[in-house]
Amino acid sequence: MSKPRPRRRWEPDILGEGFDQLTLDLPGGKVATLVRYTPPDPLSGPTPSGPPPDVLYVHGWSDYFFQTELARYWAGQGARFFALDLHNYGRSLRPGEEPGYVQDLRDYDADVGAALEAMGQDAADAGPLILLGHSTGGLTLALWAQRHSGRAAALILNSPWLEFQATELARRVISPLVSLEAQHHPRRPLPPVDPGIYTRTVSAAFGGEWHYDTDWRPVRGFPVTVAFLHAVFSAQATVAAGLQLQLPVLVLLSDNSYLHPRWSEDAARSDVVLDVNVVAHRSLSLGSTVSVDRISNAMHDVFLSAPAVRAQAYNAITRWGSGYLRALPHFGKARPPEG
Repeated sequence: MSKPRPRRRWEPDILGEGFDQLTLDLPGGKVATLVRYTPPDPLSGPTPSGPPPDVLYVHGWSDYFFQTELARYWAGQGARFFALDLHNYGRSLRPGEEPGYVQDLRDYDADVGAALEAMGQDAADAGPLILLGHSTGGLTLALWAQRHSGRAAALILNSPWLEFQATELARRVISPLVSLEAQHHPRRPLPPVDPGIYTRTVSAAFGGEWHYDTDWRPVRGFPVTVAFLHAVFSAQATVAAGLQLQLPVLVLLSDNSYLHPRWSEDAARSDVVLDVNVVAHRSLSLGSTVSVDRISNAMHDVFLSAPAVRAQAYNAITRWGSGYLRALPHFGKARPPEG
């Protein structure tokens, strides 16, 4: 009889003071990693009745969690903040594994379930759950919320990849070919299409603001496999059919796209990954209570945009939350996020 695995413990995270990480064991020997933020100077004042809300953030493609300012914003709102590095990504990527490889976005249900259990969301006295997803993570969480109706109190999507850049018609034409190829050669890489423009707008190594691990967030992204594209197309088709989510949804998007292969200063003020107008339209397929906030001059990850721009994004959440989240215990102790 094999010995049971020792219980994992929280350990200091690479992001420094206030951040800890917990390895989550998944079926098949995979792992995910949960990061939590505990502010060193908790907010003072009267303690609201009831448990605080929990925020769970999920990153996008070729990405991992490093947005410390985002964590501090949510702590300033009175929430407990957690972020999840999915299996085969970031802190969860192990030697010999294919970065980002997945055949169905539902495969991440185990990651999310393990994270919620570690957060204490399965307890009777758990606080309300707010899901926050970026790009492919937003697509993943939107479908998770549909399959787990009633688990989350709200859904916030940061430039979610809800529809193919070349429109629904192009996706419907290409999808059967991708599906057939995925059955026979799921790991076949597709031709690279990322010229590195997004990295140039974000990375401090190229004049941007942010420092991060390029093994976990490569300059030109992970190789895109046929299986991954099939998984995304299948999920996007489900969204297009209508998710009918019964919870408030906020979608944050740039007001402009720059989908060109050559560098321009416009790239630093635009979404260089998605057609934001297509995504804005598709957002209406999520449910009956959807708010779309277009952030002027935002980049693909609106929380990596210029300081004044991401301040707009934080203000957008605060405004929206003052209506849809005001009934949640603790929410609304807003203070400016610390850099």
